[in-house]
This record gives sequence, structure tokens and C-alpha cells, in this order.
Amino acid sequence: MENVILVIHLILALCLIGVVLLQRSEGGGLGIGGGGGGVMTGRQAATALGKLTWAFAIAFLCTSITLTILAAQNSAGSSLLDNLGGLPPASGETDTGGTALPPVDQLLPPIQGDAPALPPRSE
Repeated sequence: MENVILVIHLILALCLIGVVLLQRSEGGGLGIGGGGGGVMTGRQAATALGKLTWAFAIAFLCTSITLTILAAQNSAGSSLLDNLGGLPPASGETDTGGTALPPVDQLLPPIQGDAPALPPRSE
């Protein structure tokens, strides 16, 4: 169901983009409705495209709200922290297994001698 609504949502987005680009802007733009001799006059085409734009926009908003509600229902019973197993213990505390975190000096590479650490040589 969610996939069907998502496909409809994407089709509506493309149709909305197309209808907006077909409309005549104040500067001419990409409007195709101009010129005489057509079935519709410029004003009738603008009114029809305006109504079509409103219809696509309302349908797009409805599918957006529907997808939001479906996503909220799918994630209602779970939390990100539940999936990760909770927060890590703070320093000095033990986790649920009873083991403490390793000391900081075990996390760093060993220093050989009293000299400062040098970057590796490029040979």
C-alpha cells in the first residue's frame, strides 16, 4: 500500500512540475498557450492550467500527508535507542555485562621512549 501511494506521489510531483512549467509567466517563460488560432484562447488556457495546477497540488499534499501518517504508524512501536541497545555507559560506570570500559592509555598506541611521537616517514 505504501509503495502504491509513493508511486502516485512521484507521478503527481512530475505532473505538477510539468503543469507549472507550461503556465505562462509574466515574462513569457516556457508558456506554450500563447498565439491565436488555437482551440483555447490565452485566458481559457491559463484558467484550465491553473485549475489543473490546483488539483495536482491538492492531490500531492494529500499523498504527502498519507505517507507521513503511514511512516509514523510503522515506526510507532520502535525507537532508535531500542535498536541500538540503549546508551553506552558513561566513563567509570559499568555496562549491563559488568565489564568496565578500558582505560584511555590502552586506547592509544604505545609510545616508544621519552621522545615525542613523529609522523611516519615517506620513503
